Amino acid sequence: MRKRELGRTGLDVSALCLGTMTWGEQNTEADAFEQLDCAMEQGINFIDAAEMYPVPPRAETQGETERYLGNWLARRGRRDDLVIASKVTGPGNGLKYLRGGPRLNRQHIREAAEASLTRLQTDYLDLYQVHWPERPANYFGKLGYQPIERSDITPIEDTLAALAELVEEGKVRHIGISNETPWGTMEYLRLSEKHGWPRIASIQNPYNLLNRSFEAGLAEIAHREQVGLLAYSPLAFGMLSGKYVGGRKPEGARLTRFERFARYTTEQGYAATEAYAELAQEAGLSLAQMALSYINSRPFLTSNIIGATTLGQLRENIGTMDLTLPDDLLERIEAVHRQYTYPCP
Repeated sequence: MRKRELGRTGLDVSALCLGTMTWGEQNTEADAFEQLDCAMEQGINFIDAAEMYPVPPRAETQGETERYLGNWLARRGRRDDLVIASKVTGPGNGLKYLRGGPRLNRQHIREAAEASLTRLQTDYLDLYQVHWPERPANYFGKLGYQPIERSDITPIEDTLAALAELVEEGKVRHIGISNETPWGTMEYLRLSEKHGWPRIASIQNPYNLLNRSFEAGLAEIAHREQVGLLAYSPLAFGMLSGKYVGGRKPEGARLTRFERFARYTTEQGYAATEAYAELAQEAGLSLAQMALSYINSRPFLTSNIIGATTLGQLRENIGTMDLTLPDDLLERIEAVHRQYTYPCP
């Protein structure tokens, strides 16, 4: 398993990261234990969680994902072998059951971090990330820009100050952001330099063949500022697994069970997926193999966050680290991208 440095931290993480958002909803604790054991056997040392997981979020299951991971750590005793990441929830998205409505101020961040550490049964987090901004911005598929000024928004400076306190206390080793914009990323970097606070090490944003918007403004920042991408949804909620091609809706599949995940099930999304599926078939690959291998090859990537509901899926996803897409296939992928540039935001 290849490893890459997390930002400028000196900490090396596996180029594949095990995502956990299905644990507690689509996966049982026993499933989670099997996935963790399998991932570690294959050289993955990077695990990503969040206080709001599993997804879709519900008050009844909130925190289950971290509890599963914490129970596994308590039984296996391999905390020092892993780089564990989690996230503090931003406001909105129907999560009023979480601290009466989560915010990104000092009180909420501290309470969230302490609760995550308790569920994870650990004294520290290797990477603590802001799950999404508090300010109105373009994330979760939003397009177009409307300047909205609000006086009740926690400034990034206050959020970063709270994170810096956790680092100083040893409860968090490094910090990162997620679902951020180019402006937000540079603002975190500017404030870190201004105050001498910890520097963000990574940015966790969506990146896949159906949504390459990261390349437009953030890829250069990731490369030049060494704030590497942790790519989430590399299979676009499973669309790029190929199982939904032709309008199929397999029983028990995520997009069949949870219709709220409509980000990639657009007319253009289906059309682009079918075009990529044809390329993969002609190359003798599964669509998932081609899609993940493409992400793995990007120079601004730190780690590709893979998730699975079965061990078979997980093993196939991990196996993509041994694949190198030939130049002619890469050129054909770019041709499809020119035809369907941003089919899904």
